[in-house]
Amino acid sequence: MLPHRETTGLDLHGFGQIPVLVGGRVMPMDTLARISLSEWNHHGTYTTADGKVEQPTQGLLDILMTPERSDTAKLFEVSNQEIMDLFGSQDAKGQFVSYSFNDLKPFFSEIEKQSGLAEQTEVETRNPFQRGIIKLRDALRLYLQLKNTLQAEDSSDFGKEIRAFALAIQPGLDAVHDRDAGKSFNQQDFERILLFTERYKSLLQAKYAYAIPNPQGSVENEGWQHISEALLSAIGSGHVPYGATVYGRLISAYRANDVNGFNGIVKEYEGYLSKTIPGKVSRPKVEFLFNQAQPFLQAMVLYVAVLLFGLFSWLIFPRTLGKTAVILLVGAFLIHTLGLVIRMYLQGRPPVTNLYSSAIFVGWASVLLCIILERFYKNGIGSVCGAVIGFVTLLIAHNLQLDGDSLEMLRAVLDTNGWLATHVVGEALGYSAMFLAGLIGIIYIFRGVFTTSFDDVTSKTLGRMMYGVVCFATLCSLVATILGGIWADQSWGRFWGWDPKENGALLIVLWNAIILHARWGGFARDRGMALLTVFGNVITSLSWFGVNMLGVGLHSYGFMDRAFGPLIGFIVSQLAIIGVGLIPLKHWRGIRARQRLGGRRGEGVPVVSASASGEG
Repeated sequence: MLPHRETTGLDLHGFGQIPVLVGGRVMPMDTLARISLSEWNHHGTYTTADGKVEQPTQGLLDILMTPERSDTAKLFEVSNQEIMDLFGSQDAKGQFVSYSFNDLKPFFSEIEKQSGLAEQTEVETRNPFQRGIIKLRDALRLYLQLKNTLQAEDSSDFGKEIRAFALAIQPGLDAVHDRDAGKSFNQQDFERILLFTERYKSLLQAKYAYAIPNPQGSVENEGWQHISEALLSAIGSGHVPYGATVYGRLISAYRANDVNGFNGIVKEYEGYLSKTIPGKVSRPKVEFLFNQAQPFLQAMVLYVAVLLFGLFSWLIFPRTLGKTAVILLVGAFLIHTLGLVIRMYLQGRPPVTNLYSSAIFVGWASVLLCIILERFYKNGIGSVCGAVIGFVTLLIAHNLQLDGDSLEMLRAVLDTNGWLATHVVGEALGYSAMFLAGLIGIIYIFRGVFTTSFDDVTSKTLGRMMYGVVCFATLCSLVATILGGIWADQSWGRFWGWDPKENGALLIVLWNAIILHARWGGFARDRGMALLTVFGNVITSLSWFGVNMLGVGLHSYGFMDRAFGPLIGFIVSQLAIIGVGLIPLKHWRGIRARQRLGGRRGEGVPVVSASASGEG
């Protein structure tokens, strides 16, 4: 029976900064905690049996060092009613229900059976039950691996066990050598070392996180060991690695509620790591601080404030509120930039390496374009657009982060910084500009249809803004697509293969060309540009996310299906906005207000028609 856990004064920050190798990269314990919890529930929280929500690092400590306590925590989230029926749960009416490891333990065999049957179905055709039961099975496996990361989960005092093992090594080896030489040997010493060997060999099956540094390792993956590997290596070397001993002491102190002892060991271990592997400690520390600061969340809050100030500046105090919105937008952009740069440092890569980072960068680039537009036009439109796109893209990134490690190791085909910095960044810039042009088009339609502030100057200004942004989008998308073909030729031996992702990139280029030629040929004026750019949002969203849902082609490494509903909703909303924009101009409030104003300014002076003023 464990004593009541004492957490006051526990150095969670110190433990959270300790590096560990997971998924091919070194990360702090804090990140391991956050990633694991996000795999288990959509809030990414550790909730104890009595309903208390703990810090991620505190939860990880329970899992690693007191698994009998974490077994009762409500970690595993289930939303599918068919899965809940397997456990005899009440109808949850579509709500999430959280289970503990102990709650699910009686159903392990059924979960394994159902997930095995589900895996016989192709990924693209699995139903919600099949996807959910496989995810639950994988979540339980991850939990079991974490419980055996620093110790064998059934150990009552792993620190004491390691000390016993250290004392048993030499006598045991002597007994083995004597037995092999045909001499008399100590049977008890022989059996003891054999027992330890078999115990730690079985622990090898739970390898996931490698927490023990191995300074003799020549490459990254060899520089770290699982606890089982470290202890088995001690049989050959004759002594237990220092890292394993430290973790044993930490576990004993934590289980005994020895706060001072725990904190002292953490500090001692930090000093050891700084001297032994200084090059592998700096980035995990920065990543820990990055996790604590949450710059993208701070930027999201500021973007909301910018939106409010920008919208109200169109109604009252335009000069004061507009200037305030710009200042806040620049502040949010700087925080956004800081987060982006830190991610680049942590990963050692250009800014875009996966879907999560693409959302971060697309928002960042759009906000930069909006600041430039606001610098030239000073009408609040740049502030509003920057706030909307900045917030929405960071919200998308936040949801994508729930899929796992956002700083994951790159797949082999993407492991080229040169092409990541040119082709991928260029495509992302094209996405940014397309969404910005589409948002300006939406503002054009909404201000024209629903407000009376849609004067001739506003109409023409919005038209010029859309045109300039589309030109920029065309340049970025065209150059990036050509570069992508060259990269494809180097990687796969062909310049173009009508891959879904390639087709998506081509669609963006062609749609931009259609918009520009329609403008140059007089087929689309300002309203036509607005309608076309809004449909450009549909094209861009399909290229960015839609093709990833197909699960086919050479770019299928980005497969995802969770965003299907939101994507369809977004497309429907854009089509609805286009429908609003197709309302005859005589019914637009902005046009009617302009005509009334023109009529009052001069009797007998004909009002300029909407078509002549560029609205057609």
